[in-house]
Amino acid sequence: MDGEYLFRLARQKSAEGRTALAETISDLFHDEGDVLTDRERSLIFDILHKLVHEVEMAVRKVLSERLAELPDAPRPLIAQLANDAFEVAYPILTRSTVLEDEDLIEVITHRTQEHQLAIAQRPGLSEGVSDALVNGGHESVIRTLLGNRDARISRATMEFLVEQSKRVDTFQEPILQRDELDAELATRMFMWVTAALRQHIMDNFDLPTGQVDDMLETVAVNEIQSNRAQSESRQAKAREMIDTMGDAGMVTPDLMIAALEQGETALFAALFRKLTGLPQHLTLRILFEGGGEGLAIACRAVNLGKAVFAGIFTVSRKSRPSDASQIQRETRRVLNLYDQMSQEGAREALDRMCRGQDYLAAIRDLELGAEGMGA
Repeated sequence: MDGEYLFRLARQKSAEGRTALAETISDLFHDEGDVLTDRERSLIFDILHKLVHEVEMAVRKVLSERLAELPDAPRPLIAQLANDAFEVAYPILTRSTVLEDEDLIEVITHRTQEHQLAIAQRPGLSEGVSDALVNGGHESVIRTLLGNRDARISRATMEFLVEQSKRVDTFQEPILQRDELDAELATRMFMWVTAALRQHIMDNFDLPTGQVDDMLETVAVNEIQSNRAQSESRQAKAREMIDTMGDAGMVTPDLMIAALEQGETALFAALFRKLTGLPQHLTLRILFEGGGEGLAIACRAVNLGKAVFAGIFTVSRKSRPSDASQIQRETRRVLNLYDQMSQEGAREALDRMCRGQDYLAAIRDLELGAEGMGA
């Protein structure tokens, strides 16, 4: 029990000195620990507290392993090791009964995620320490805590985790295994968990059948509303993008035909609507009606050119169940109409369509005018 001897071993830089110190510590706290007097143990602890920052990590790891099992180890020394590198701190954080809640919260606040994971495994965690772990925000730490059935979790923290489980799927199953989860919180989770977990809730919590039906209906309605809102948001962003492209002169015939060829019908329709000024419902009618007269009028009105119109018409008819000879006849007819109508006449007809006047009448009048010109 020569204190100076331990100091000399600790300060030696050789591998032999480190090994000797480690073996001495192991002997003192293992086989011979039972025969040490209180004074001797106090002396050793005092020496170790002064040495702990001077010795190699390998020695600190041995020291941590031994002290983690001692219920009477001095708290300042244990707290010092708990804040050491993770390899040193792990035995202390997972097993030492000397650490108090404030020591653990201090480690959670100032040390690494690995330190938090070790604490989350401790038996008998208090609500305060569990709260600190959850406040840390690391999902892996929270999952470990939820899996620790010996940890206590406050009602407020359970409410928070239940809400978080809407976003973090991996929280859902371990939350449902917690004793702190009551019927009210389980009912909240029913709205977003998988079908298998819903069955678990129904099997383990007494939920009235009518309430379950109401919740399922609410889930369906919320899903529909959410999808509708997302769709409207995407459409609004698409309109904004196309408006920007139109203002910058980027809505070109080549872009429109490429969109149609790639099956981007909605994009093509939006580009065509931007170019012609047609309302949405009329744009779709013109693009996909059988005859193609409305499409010819719109293209002629904005002077897209005969070749561009022919390309749009041909691509737009590929999805229609028509034989080749029928498509050829339709193509010849609408190209002839395109050639015969004037841009001014096409603009007048398009304007009548946009004002909501008789669509078919506008086409018929223009066709009659074109026939008169041909005669």
